[in-house]
Amino acid sequence: MTTESSQSQSFKVQRHGDIAVIIPSPEVESMPENLIQQAAQMVLAPLKEDPPAGLVIDLGQVKFFGSVFISFLLRCHMLVKKHGSEVVLAGASERIRELLHLTALDTLWALYDTRAEALDALGGSD
Repeated sequence: MTTESSQSQSFKVQRHGDIAVIIPSPEVESMPENLIQQAAQMVLAPLKEDPPAGLVIDLGQVKFFGSVFISFLLRCHMLVKKHGSEVVLAGASERIRELLHLTALDTLWALYDTRAEALDALGGSD
């Protein structure tokens, strides 16, 4: 069962049972910090109220990002970890994989090629 809610144009949030999926749009690549922070708060609010058993961040539509988006990822990570859950990334481009490797964030989050693989790894279903 998939439920979808769209908190902003920049991010879509879907629920697959107990697993939440955040899908950032390509516009996060060029969003100013204040807007990405507002969008992040809107995305994270329902996750705080109803914490997921796991969180997939599907980067399939994003080619690159900078420090502002990395801070969003870390905020998601801290929120989900507080509840004993895991964050995984799906669909990261080569450029994003390289950035995650250079910052050692690829040791913090598991990387999967597709959203379906990530959901399977967390025990969800698509």
